Amino acid sequence: MGYAHYEITRNGKTIEAGYSVPTTCEQPGCNERIDRGLAHLCGETPGGDEHGCGGYFCGNHLYMNSNPAACGSACRGCNDRYDAQHPDEDEEASVDAMVVTFN
Repeated sequence: MGYAHYEITRNGKTIEAGYSVPTTCEQPGCNERIDRGLAHLCGETPGGDEHGCGGYFCGNHLYMNSNPAACGSACRGCNDRYDAQHPDEDEEASVDAMVVTFN
């Protein structure tokens, strides 16, 4: 199976997906032209999963996923839901850091 064009089921409806399928950002009010490729996907799995809704968003409306177990990106709504469900997780920087000194 290639990722240029395929069908998925999302919210009980079959839709076309893939990087050769043109669409617009699914953020309300945004008309940015994108495709339904993995680069624009909220979550890790087309159609949605526990890490995202499966929607497709432009670069202005897709963010690094708040869930540390997730590899994909997420829309604002999915990140907000995750943050609300995990209020005790702090956002402090890790003490593990690499320090580089240039001479």
